[in-house]
Amino acid sequence: QLRLVESGGGLVQPGGSLRLSCIASNSLSNSAIAWFRRAPGKAREAVSCITRSGSITTYADSVKGRFTISRDNAENTVYLQMNNLNAEDTAVYYCAAINRWFGTCASSESAFGSWGQGTQVTVSS
Repeated sequence: QLRLVESGGGLVQPGGSLRLSCIASNSLSNSAIAWFRRAPGKAREAVSCITRSGSITTYADSVKGRFTISRDNAENTVYLQMNNLNAEDTAVYYCAAINRWFGTCASSESAFGSWGQGTQVTVSS
């Protein structure tokens, strides 16, 4: 099972940017990777996902045009570039992996078998 570690969260002003990183303990090449977030008092929601090759990416409507997911399989790392942040983006952000044998980006949240511990993103002036 992959061990995932997120980093890059922090406090940023509205309109600002952050780049989150998700580093895996070993190869990510067999896994689709997604970013989820949980805002205070809300259920966890899917933010973005990238397929094993990186050829397909998906985004929640709320972040389309502002967030970009990418991956570097050679570095076992997936990134989430977040631009034009607003208060509604405040949440703990988690990365999660789903192995090719168990599903894809289209799979439900419960199918993702490896999760990081999360990184806090706070958007506030």
